[in-house]
Amino acid sequence: MKIIVPLVLMASLSGCGGSDSDASLGSKDDFVDQESWNPIIILTREAKKRAVVKSGHMAKYAEKKEVILEGNVDADFFSIEEEHMSNLKSERAFVYEKTDNLLAIGNVVVVSDSGVTLFTDSLYWDNKLEKITSNDTVMLTTETNDTLYGVGFESDVDLNHWKILKPWGVTGREK
Repeated sequence: MKIIVPLVLMASLSGCGGSDSDASLGSKDDFVDQESWNPIIILTREAKKRAVVKSGHMAKYAEKKEVILEGNVDADFFSIEEEHMSNLKSERAFVYEKTDNLLAIGNVVVVSDSGVTLFTDSLYWDNKLEKITSNDTVMLTTETNDTLYGVGFESDVDLNHWKILKPWGVTGREK
């Protein structure tokens, strides 16, 4: 009887640890490496300031090489001469460290210094190409207050040379 109790106890305890609990922790890609509140991130190219990004919270994932920004994301974009061109606001954003590109998600609004305003659900900024793109539905208001709609969008960062890929809408203008 004395030998049976320890064997039963060992058998029942051996199923309580090991691989199941390790798997529930997730991979090391899921762990936050650094965290900050109210951060300011400066993105550069060729040693020139191209964007200044602020948010309420930042989580940096070293293994994924990305930074997640949440809470009132506010990004100012600059020309190669470091002159302000436009401002972006969104609910969250991802900054990819290898390229310094940015993906903004959730109620994205871009306002250019010339007065053009873009509304969409997501927007990708390519730092190297100096382009912004979206595959979502967009609404664009021009400096003359024309409002255009469509799906898909491409533009330079200052919204001077833009294209709606699948436009739709009604206009009262004559040809």
